Amino acid sequence: MMVPMKLRALLAAGVIGLGAFSSVQAQQPAKPECIAPAQPGGGFDLTCRVALNGFLETGLLEQPMRTVYMPGGVGAVAYNHIVAQRPGDGNAIAAFSGGSLLNLAQGKFGKYSVDDVRWLAAIGSDYGVAIVRNDAPFTDLKSLMAAFKADPTKIVLGAGGSVGGQDWMKAALTARAADVDFRKMRFVAFEGGGEAMTALRGGHIQAYMGDAAEAYTMLEGGAPIRVLAVFNDKRLDGALADIPTAKEQGFDIEWPIIRGFYVGPKVSDEQYQWWVNAFEQLMKTPEFARLQKQQGLFPFNMAGAELDSYVKERVVQYRELADSFGLIKK
Repeated sequence: MMVPMKLRALLAAGVIGLGAFSSVQAQQPAKPECIAPAQPGGGFDLTCRVALNGFLETGLLEQPMRTVYMPGGVGAVAYNHIVAQRPGDGNAIAAFSGGSLLNLAQGKFGKYSVDDVRWLAAIGSDYGVAIVRNDAPFTDLKSLMAAFKADPTKIVLGAGGSVGGQDWMKAALTARAADVDFRKMRFVAFEGGGEAMTALRGGHIQAYMGDAAEAYTMLEGGAPIRVLAVFNDKRLDGALADIPTAKEQGFDIEWPIIRGFYVGPKVSDEQYQWWVNAFEQLMKTPEFARLQKQQGLFPFNMAGAELDSYVKERVVQYRELADSFGLIKK
């Protein structure tokens, strides 16, 4: 069997052990694909891009991976598709984010819960940000908050997702920090970050409650935007290091975001472990570190049982947060 050149280099360098390599080879997916549960251009797309390019550059996958876009319900359509129609398909991995977990916590994925898939790997973390057009009158978060508090009807906030989703939560937390009743804020939900950015550019919304990774790629691409604040307890490194946190500007808003993948509930242990091993090996490579940084993600590398425990703990915490906004039906 031919071994890809890059994989031979990894073996020679000792990055991949021979035992792990044998196990990996035994369950190589024939037609690997990454399902991005939204339109192209948003956070799910960039999540798939890290895996696709990482496996391509390292040769850990013999067959090229493709991205399949499956918008609908901010992840619900893809989740239901995997569980109901492809539960044992080891070729398919699906992207998820902290927003997916928040929706699961509120029962927004229909009859399926956090226990109905196999949580595979986390490939980085992201953080919420407040974005406006670069010609907007708001030069910092304080000026946006002042206008928001003065007249909530004149500031339309928009993002991917529906009421109760992670982007709505960022908007609701922003309203709460501005002493505005979150029930009075004007929020427009879009199917993914790409549509929300189009609306911002067209002046249909005044602020986009997006993610740092998306903002990074937009700025790198020359998008006419201004990032007012990062929703983290400290400034981010790299290209966004000059963006102040919300806390620096007097507003207690934090919103960390995990990005990763899951597979169907009936994927065999051997196929599941193949993916776990593959991601663990990928995360050790310089190619992965570069791609992670290139997509604006911050290190949060986790796979297998450790990720499974983390995800289930987060869902409990998100349920408590959603309940504080009256989003959980009693």
